[in-house]
Amino acid sequence: MSIKLGVPSKGRLMEKTFDWFKVRGVTLGRSGSDREYAGFVGGVENVELVLLSAGEIPRELAAGHIHLGVTGTDLVREKLGVWNSSVKELAPLGFGHADLVLAVPAAWVDVSTLDDLDAAAAAFRQVHGFRLRIATKYHRLVRDFLRDQGVADYQLVDSQGATEGTVKFETAEAIADITSTGDTLRANHLKMLEDGLVLKSQATLFGSSVVPLEGADRETMQELTRLLQVD
Repeated sequence: MSIKLGVPSKGRLMEKTFDWFKVRGVTLGRSGSDREYAGFVGGVENVELVLLSAGEIPRELAAGHIHLGVTGTDLVREKLGVWNSSVKELAPLGFGHADLVLAVPAAWVDVSTLDDLDAAAAAFRQVHGFRLRIATKYHRLVRDFLRDQGVADYQLVDSQGATEGTVKFETAEAIADITSTGDTLRANHLKMLEDGLVLKSQATLFGSSVVPLEGADRETMQELTRLLQVD
């Protein structure tokens, strides 16, 4: 057996994760080409690197298939119901910052808050005969947020592509999506609601709470967490 560490398999998230570990004396890298998903770990024994998509890592942690994983807080909270029953947050990594926000057309000059959105949604349904549509990839997070804020007269529509474009193409009236700078929202003539911040997210090191650790694995985890300076 060995400690399995799941890391995003490509892009800046992978590179910055490798850098974060390297600063702490643990070297991560691919075993071969960019098409291979095997990796190596230096600086500590008995640790196996598993390269996965960021979206796979929450479920692999919750299932106990990996012991540690780096992914966004947004993905953990979206993909896992009672997330903190199966995974634990060990350390924010200080990169991959993004906000999950609710945004509406900039032309909606009378809609700036969630209360405004609630009123607009009720009026929309009266006029059009169906609920106002909010396009998103984050159904669980957005539904829970709007329920807590008392907004009810809407429907979520799934978006797995360019969410910001759904308003332009008239497949939704509003969106909830991740943004870092807001530039893409503005480029698509959208504005964030003043109180429409659903979640602040960043890359985070998570640990699985469901996989048992015994013997050498327990010792390896203690050594690794000491090197990484996390609990």
